[in-house]
Amino acid sequence: MKERHITPHIRRDLQKKIILLSGPRQVGKTTLARSLAENYHYLNYDITRERRLFIDQSWRRDVDLVIFDELHKMRQWKGWLKGVYDAEGTKPPIIVTGSARLDIAKRMGDSLAGRHFSFRLHPFTMAELKGSDTSERLFARLLEKGGFPEPFMEPEPSFYDRWRRSHIDIILRQDLLDLESVRRLTDIELLLELLRSRVGSPVSYQSLAEDLHVDISTVKRWITILENLFVIFRVTPWNKNIARSLLKSPKYYFYDNGQVEGDVGAKMENLVAYSLKSAIHHQQDTLGRRVELYYLRNKDGAEIDFAIVEKGRVTKMIEVKWDDDTPSKHFISLKPKQTVPPEAIQLVAKLRHEKDYPFGIKVRRADRWLEGFCG
Repeated sequence: MKERHITPHIRRDLQKKIILLSGPRQVGKTTLARSLAENYHYLNYDITRERRLFIDQSWRRDVDLVIFDELHKMRQWKGWLKGVYDAEGTKPPIIVTGSARLDIAKRMGDSLAGRHFSFRLHPFTMAELKGSDTSERLFARLLEKGGFPEPFMEPEPSFYDRWRRSHIDIILRQDLLDLESVRRLTDIELLLELLRSRVGSPVSYQSLAEDLHVDISTVKRWITILENLFVIFRVTPWNKNIARSLLKSPKYYFYDNGQVEGDVGAKMENLVAYSLKSAIHHQQDTLGRRVELYYLRNKDGAEIDFAIVEKGRVTKMIEVKWDDDTPSKHFISLKPKQTVPPEAIQLVAKLRHEKDYPFGIKVRRADRWLEGFCG
């Protein structure tokens, strides 16, 4: 496989700042980090015998790169890392990798302010895989197996099912135990099952709480944990009043497309969701752009699956269909009132002819459009 699309950006920044690289477990963070230099020292905080090296700060300095893996599991890790940077700078360069969210600047005060750049690594997308196979085959594979490197590249049909089971088990029984009591694991597993069957639909916290026999605050806390561990991510309805938008029912999608239960329409919507999320994170992390992913919905129930918003303006409206090439009537009713109108794009998996309509709506083949979409 060619190098990951954020690799050159990380190489560019390594000499200037500490790099924080987060993303789902087994998405390829350690492989990427090791590819940045031939002469590196790798330390994993999960390995008991290596924790002494962290405490003593006795890693090698005669290398081209130091890799700290799962450092976020150390108590007061942010202050510890600040001390290392203030004392030694980036000689040698340092990259910190972790399977929980490390994009922490907004929640951590100024303990690492000005000392780090954050990057998020996602599963493979059509844009990142472009050229490695035909569009049709890549799309079908991502739809079925998702974009995690190991199962994606494994030809054995049953491998993914076994990988998925062990992957989610490690997250729940190892990573999640750092954040939540073991006695609630069964309930959290049930929450995941409920979310798998509700991909693409607005989620009611009240309904989930009733199904799980817990209060709403507990459901929200568990969902936040699953988000922080890169199992799921939320997409909220767009409103110029951001606080009001956050109060409305969100949708939840999975980073692992194979987790989705339902018809091909639900699986396709999830694939498009994490492809858009990946591209948007790429733009945020490499260029600092103020771009976010939402969906559009009005009080009458009219809905467009996704909206890309930059600096408070909707730039793209995206509807996802499996084989329906008739443009959604909701493009017109939900079109925001703004000086520059957004692009209106209907992505269709099974499409004979791409179309452009005089009122500005484009109907595009999903696989080819996703190959070219980078943010």
